[in-house]
Amino acid sequence: MDEVCELPAFRTSDEDAGKLLRRATTIAVVGCSTNPDKPSHAVPKYLKEHGYRILPVNPTAKGQSLLGESVYGSLKEIPTPIDIVDIFRPSKDVPPIVEEAIAIGAKAVWMQEGIVNNDAAKRARDAGLQVVMDKCMMKVHRFMEGR
Repeated sequence: MDEVCELPAFRTSDEDAGKLLRRATTIAVVGCSTNPDKPSHAVPKYLKEHGYRILPVNPTAKGQSLLGESVYGSLKEIPTPIDIVDIFRPSKDVPPIVEEAIAIGAKAVWMQEGIVNNDAAKRARDAGLQVVMDKCMMKVHRFMEGR
């Protein structure tokens, strides 16, 4: 086993995560999949259907169209401001994504359910970004809708 399983050093409540989602309009999804059977496709599709602008980031699908948007190879290629960088990549791949999120001036990074990287989370927080770890954006949105 090459990946160490981390527990989050902090937990963001569903209420606080919901507040972040309410303020957001543009979400870059790193690891957005072209496969409709994967959560990394289904979650961004759900969010798009609920009014968010989804900007897919997937180097292997760069230049294709996905969910009605061009697919970017990296966050730095996106020409528009990003509210949240939603991460669908293994925990070990998170640090460089966080560095890019900081570099482009994103307001928050969100590591999807099962994704935890405490060092990257601390780096993002120290740079002024809001951080959510180990939480599904779709589940939080559904929680918000039910309130």
